[in-house]
Amino acid sequence: MQSIAFFNNKGGVGKTTLLCNVAAYVSIYCDKKVCVVDADPQCNATQYFFEEDVVESIYDDDNAFTIYKIIEPLAAGEGYTKRLYTRKSKKFKVDVLPGDPRLALTEDLLAKDWEEAKAGGVRGMKTSLVFSELNSRLESYDYVFYDVSPSLGALNRAIMLSSDYFISPVSLDIFSLKAFENIANWIEDWWGDWNRGILNIKGKGTPPDFRYSKPKFIGYVTQQYLAKKDSQGQKRAVMAYEKIRERIDGVIKKNNLADSISSTQEYEIGTVPNLFSLVPMSQSNHTPIFQLSARDGVVGAHFSKVKDSKGIFEKVSLQLLDRTTP
Repeated sequence: MQSIAFFNNKGGVGKTTLLCNVAAYVSIYCDKKVCVVDADPQCNATQYFFEEDVVESIYDDDNAFTIYKIIEPLAAGEGYTKRLYTRKSKKFKVDVLPGDPRLALTEDLLAKDWEEAKAGGVRGMKTSLVFSELNSRLESYDYVFYDVSPSLGALNRAIMLSSDYFISPVSLDIFSLKAFENIANWIEDWWGDWNRGILNIKGKGTPPDFRYSKPKFIGYVTQQYLAKKDSQGQKRAVMAYEKIRERIDGVIKKNNLADSISSTQEYEIGTVPNLFSLVPMSQSNHTPIFQLSARDGVVGAHFSKVKDSKGIFEKVSLQLLDRTTP
């Protein structure tokens, strides 16, 4: 099983739309078993995957199993939960561990126990590895995708510690360049703290036996730009966006984020131009963009855009699989 976080410090980059459609493509067309963990307290992925009545049933029932139930026992001093339930998204063909707005309330717990972990405290390490423990129970899947918020907080630190890889959706603006700098510095800081904590417990205890790592960056996906066709008929980002795109690779290389990417591979693993009305149409019908049909409201020229979208998500998905295959 490979765990991958879809992560960017900058919000509003189409992260959830990318994750949900890539997850669907990998499951439907690549025949991989996929579980999506909605670890963003906004729960946008959960709302995308499921009809409104299902979402209401989840949040009207305090006993419904959501990601909050993974951390709740730790907060009560009860250790890791022994329960785990996922829900099947029929149209996306993936299993989902639903999100929960209460996940935001766990930031203080994770931050407090991180201080103990980096000082060598085994209990603090146990809390910090909560998602690694979750991954150990999701080993029957080929891929576990984490949808995370645009934050450099304690919750995302625990998720990234449990992730083998991360991929970054980006918008073509100056703030995305700064986001890569922030991410690189943040990962280096907490990874150093974690290793010092591990060294401090030698001879005094043993950390939980779960897989953890400094996640490998496997590339970025540019999104939501406006494109026009060049003289060869190829779609290109308009000049204002292209100038930003040309700077992204330099920022990634300067901040040593590309160490795990082969010199023969590009840092950009795909592009998703502005798909305009297809995105809200996909969301309201809880259907992958590339599988929208007339019954979902597709008419006229939209059919060709739906067909194009399949090629768009195919490229990203195949690159992702290629870079994460053991």
